[in-house]
Amino acid sequence: MNLPLNSLLDRNDTTENARYNMVQQQVRPWNVDDNGVLDALYTVRREDFTPPAHYSLAFMDVEVPLSDDALAIEQGLCMFQPRVEARMINDLEVQPHERVLEIGTGSGYSAALLSRLAKEVVTLEINADLAEMARENLTDAGCTNVTVRVADGSKDTLPEGPFDVILLSGSVEVLPKELLSHLKDGGRLAAIVGQKPIMRYTVVSKQNGDITITEPWDIVVPRLQGFATAPRFAF
Repeated sequence: MNLPLNSLLDRNDTTENARYNMVQQQVRPWNVDDNGVLDALYTVRREDFTPPAHYSLAFMDVEVPLSDDALAIEQGLCMFQPRVEARMINDLEVQPHERVLEIGTGSGYSAALLSRLAKEVVTLEINADLAEMARENLTDAGCTNVTVRVADGSKDTLPEGPFDVILLSGSVEVLPKELLSHLKDGGRLAAIVGQKPIMRYTVVSKQNGDITITEPWDIVVPRLQGFATAPRFAF
């Protein structure tokens, strides 16, 4: 799909124009260049994963609360800015044959994007209400290759593993080494790691038993529940 600037977009459709502008003005300038990710951004209806009370924020460059609690964003109950969600997925270079584990389902939007790129997605959500919301959203969006499970990704068992890609959709103080055992050889694990005011998007690659860590960009996002006291890597 990957619409060009002079595409046949219906300029009278305000929702599609907002989606187009989100991709062109927010996402693309943030070094999101994978055609599969860009196509997913156009085809997955972000507004359908946004709570009705905050529909007006669906395409804006802001974090969107997923509950009516005044502290929802602070507690990590939110959708990230579209550019952040897109860049996190873009930099993992997900392939069509791969199985993905996401920890921190939220409303299911990132899982829906991943479903367009991967063979299978398993997504874990510690909050049962959010998990049910995401399950309904993903079903309505026709994402048949996504499984939503209520679980604490920091400590619960992962019988579905191992995975080619593991994405933590939230920030953690340190990366939990336990997740490496659920990563296939050749796999990638990504999370936003650190403490305010400095957090870095961190990718851990596993190849022939060797571990490589890269930190390509900085961003501050809310904490992922359950990981506040995660143990440090020890190689």
